[in-house]
Amino acid sequence: MTRGRFITLEGGEGVGKSTQARLLAEALEARGIQTVLTREPGGSEGAEAIRGLLLSGAADRWSVRAEALLFAAARADHAERTILPAVEAGKWVICDRFLDSSRAYQGVGGVLSDEDILTLHRIGSGGLLPDRTLLLALPLDESSERAGARDAGAVDRIGGRDAEFHRDVAESFRRFAAAEPARFRDIDASGSMETVRDRLLAALADWLR
Repeated sequence: MTRGRFITLEGGEGVGKSTQARLLAEALEARGIQTVLTREPGGSEGAEAIRGLLLSGAADRWSVRAEALLFAAARADHAERTILPAVEAGKWVICDRFLDSSRAYQGVGGVLSDEDILTLHRIGSGGLLPDRTLLLALPLDESSERAGARDAGAVDRIGGRDAEFHRDVAESFRRFAAAEPARFRDIDASGSMETVRDRLLAALADWLR
């Protein structure tokens, strides 16, 4: 059986990852590709339980170290129970956030190094990496406006952090993409939903021939 593909969508708040993950999955299904749409934190029963712990409560509910451990535990369950079985069955997995979000969000502030987070990932998920990562980007003022409209004042404990934090996150994503050009594709997230979806498909064109 031909192995499937593991594709992640990454980026800061308000760039449209969840919407575009869904549209991409629908477009691939229309081409006859069996697709699994999933998310992080979450994507399996155990990981969804941890998601509730991570995203609710006060901004300081968890220390940076505790938060990183919770994300790693959720990802380990998600990878083992959802991602790997689907890919091994020949399906394409489309995941809204994965390891690079942990690297970007838990790496801000200097408490944990990138190597610390990668070590947790190696222990928990065997170092699993996506076959391709689609990095959606918008100017920070535009993404913040979109996120505000989306959340209508009900932000989660991570999305509600200050503008400086989110600027640092965006810069981290840019740095990861520059360091791994074979895995990352930069996607302009401006324009209509359909326009952005078509950019995602174009970034997978070498697999769709």
